[in-house]
Amino acid sequence: MKRGPFEVTTTKIVYKNPWIEVREDKIIRPNGKEGLFGVVTGGSGSSIVALTEENEVYLIKEFHYALGDSSYELPSGGIDKGETALNAAKRELQEETGIIAKRWTTLGIVNPLTVLLNAPNHMFLAEGLDEGEPTDEETDLIKIEKFPFEKVLEMVDRGEITHSASVTAILKVARLKGL
Repeated sequence: MKRGPFEVTTTKIVYKNPWIEVREDKIIRPNGKEGLFGVVTGGSGSSIVALTEENEVYLIKEFHYALGDSSYELPSGGIDKGETALNAAKRELQEETGIIAKRWTTLGIVNPLTVLLNAPNHMFLAEGLDEGEPTDEETDLIKIEKFPFEKVLEMVDRGEITHSASVTAILKVARLKGL
């Protein structure tokens, strides 16, 4: 089987759970030499820049087990089977922050760590915000904060926000809105 310029001779799943799959592919490179690729496939996700009329942005501060630390990021979450990226974004924003947005703008997709990870993240700008109460069962594990957009850009510049979809979406909104 061909995969781009590579010939895949064997492929096997070496680990799988409900969230990720790890695959090992033995390949023949275009130069004829044998090689090995490990590929991690995760679910697709959505991340949302929830922007107020006063140009403030909602961020989530959450402990992430894989990092062993807390990080600031945009409201984000996985896309359920049969769900569109936009519907997932709407659901995640409401679950994590209680916000319902009237206007949505698609900001594209980011593919983090393309050398070994297949887990695209869809990014959105949400405006015309109506605040409510979060509905996620685990809101006690997250802290919701609102910052001026300028401060959020500074947080990106200082490396305080490192979640790739959050960084990309924030920078795209900065260009889109001239902020």
